[in-house]
Amino acid sequence: MYQIAKEKLPELFRKITQTRELYLPVETCGQVNYAPWSEDAKVDLDTLKTVKSAKDAFFPQSENLYTCYRDGKKISITPQELKEQPFVVFGMKACDLRGVEVLDKVFLADPVDTFYAARRDHGTIVAMACHEPEDSCFCKAFGIDCAEPKADVAVWTAGEVLYWKAQSEKGEALTELVKDLLEEAADGEEKVEAEKDRIHKIAEALPYMQLSLEGWGGDVLEEKFNSPLWEKLYRPCLACGTCTFVCPTCQCYDIKDYDTGHGIQRYRCWDSCMYSDFTMMAHGNNRTSQMQRFRQRFMHKLVYFPANNDGMFSCTGCGRCVEKCPQSLNIVKVIKAFAAQGGKTNE
Repeated sequence: MYQIAKEKLPELFRKITQTRELYLPVETCGQVNYAPWSEDAKVDLDTLKTVKSAKDAFFPQSENLYTCYRDGKKISITPQELKEQPFVVFGMKACDLRGVEVLDKVFLADPVDTFYAARRDHGTIVAMACHEPEDSCFCKAFGIDCAEPKADVAVWTAGEVLYWKAQSEKGEALTELVKDLLEEAADGEEKVEAEKDRIHKIAEALPYMQLSLEGWGGDVLEEKFNSPLWEKLYRPCLACGTCTFVCPTCQCYDIKDYDTGHGIQRYRCWDSCMYSDFTMMAHGNNRTSQMQRFRQRFMHKLVYFPANNDGMFSCTGCGRCVEKCPQSLNIVKVIKAFAAQGGKTNE
């Protein structure tokens, strides 16, 4: 285990960018999101959760797939080049790491998404333990330990020092690259264990950490799908899609064409199952009401996905939807409503 003083982090970032791209939490206009590092970037590693997760690094909000050109009657297609430059994502939390695991299940299954696979191959993740978990967090409900991030490199903060531990071949390679800036941590294991204990005590006291998932999973499809409780829960929903865009596991996308004036770009961009035109086809939409769209989102997270992925839920308990939904229609509210009423509305 190694350590580095916080004041030396700019040197660390500078060293990394000599051979790799670097993405980390940056404050812009009062909001913190992942962005490329630069000398004048306002890096913020203290904010627990960025507005959006770091899934952008592996599954961009918008990316070009190929470009079509026409010369008379001749049409040519130029595929977008796959990611080839190594890069580092610095500062991810354990909940967002689980989000990447969920995306792996989707995009690395046959047929493999080559754009996503290239980014996963070239990306190295440096994850940070959650120094101060917040009231909106409930990662423990999904078996995630916010004090023990499973990444290429794990980092813990204690005072003005960051403790650094490589946990994979990629992590070892990155550690070797920056080794001249790291120091051997003689008492690192002891300090990290104390930090883990402190984090666990904070997490245990949070209101949603003991959320029970009893009654959810891949074997309750008909019971949950046909529950009349959905008709009651969905009504305040604005169909704004905020929940899907801040979620670290949502993977729905649309494919569109754009006329650049000198070619047609085909690109994909994030979409939301909460929108009325989602999966619109020639005959219309197979989910014709907002209730059906609302139900789809939570059924996918808590029933459909675990049914097809060995019990893994498509929620990480990051709490972003708890914080950002303007109507407080988050997944915690849905789970608690079913627990309290057994899927039945009040008589």
